Amino acid sequence: MTRTVFTGGTVFDGTGSEPAPADVVIEDGVIVDVGAGLDGDLSVDCTGATLLPGLFDCHVHVVGSGLGLLPQVQKPFSYQFYEAARNLWTTLKLGITTVRDAAGADLGIKQAVADGLISGPRLQIAIGLISPTGGHGDGWLPSGHCVPASLPHPGRPDAMADGPDEMRRVARTLLRAGADVLKVCTTGGVLSPRSDPRHSQFTVEELDVLVTEAQMQGRAVMAHAQGTEGIKNAVRAGIRSIEHGIYLDDEAIELMLARGTWLVPTLVAPVNVIRAAEAGASLPDAVVRKAKEVAEVHADSVRRAVAAGVRIAMGTDSGVGPHGTNLEELGLMRSCGMSPADVLVATTSSAARLLGFDGELGRLAPGHRADVVVVAGDPYDFGGLAGNVREVWQDGVRAV
Repeated sequence: MTRTVFTGGTVFDGTGSEPAPADVVIEDGVIVDVGAGLDGDLSVDCTGATLLPGLFDCHVHVVGSGLGLLPQVQKPFSYQFYEAARNLWTTLKLGITTVRDAAGADLGIKQAVADGLISGPRLQIAIGLISPTGGHGDGWLPSGHCVPASLPHPGRPDAMADGPDEMRRVARTLLRAGADVLKVCTTGGVLSPRSDPRHSQFTVEELDVLVTEAQMQGRAVMAHAQGTEGIKNAVRAGIRSIEHGIYLDDEAIELMLARGTWLVPTLVAPVNVIRAAEAGASLPDAVVRKAKEVAEVHADSVRRAVAAGVRIAMGTDSGVGPHGTNLEELGLMRSCGMSPADVLVATTSSAARLLGFDGELGRLAPGHRADVVVVAGDPYDFGGLAGNVREVWQDGVRAV
């Protein structure tokens, strides 16, 4: 087997320790050694660069390519899959080698990446967004027509549910379709014009059924949860991660700490909604108004969660905003009180732990899969990080 050694660089190993000079050796897709003076059959000169573990984005929508209703309904059905291939490649070039798709991508997209038909980060997929009638995932419009964000098809079954029995059926249907994680709306949202992000959706009984179904199949649940009570309902039901977490109060934070619940903040999401509106995207006035209302309270909630020690993993909601701008989230996390090292931990080893890849990805350590990102200059220069990515290796193969 060929041994490839990355020499002359500085290593951020994913644990939060300060970057330090070291070589990294990979063989057969696995990291076999990290240390000084190592050798190999092939050498990659990393002088002046820092090596990072492959980065994670725990909340993306790879079939989404921005906001607005008309582009979605005017494109041919299959066009979304070609857009997904482009979006995945754009994300991989940032050094993001693993993503969790939070509704939209089906099993075919995941398998196409795994089989090497298209280049992109490895995928965990939720397939559909479980929502009640009138909820955040309900595409009903005042005209009476229904246009959900992700149009159902055989690989992406309808995910609307009302009551425990329908929740059970939808959970099983999504799991059958290949879902690695189940995503549920426990509150309204910013992008759904007729729902309020502060209001709760689904009863505790419905959420208990969902979590039970997921756990029986060894799966976790992620919750679109923005309003306070909906966040608490999700945490009490045993949902693994809160996505967004806009209106956190002290009790919600205490519950998350007690239950070990993760927060995936997606701070850049409302920022991207506001930007899209300013750029002329066709968005309902209510959506733009809500985005402006939540931006600062969202940041304040994340600051308090960080200060309290809530477990944080990086996610962006890319697809709502442009793919390729994912790393903007790191600077926003830093502005919420996280140290630069903690931001990178949230984007590497902590994210790996959330997604069940602990001990496999997220660190530069022997025995871990060889996802390596070579970054020129200061790895804590989050504003310049995207432009400083020199090479991206995935499972020991140079991808970028």
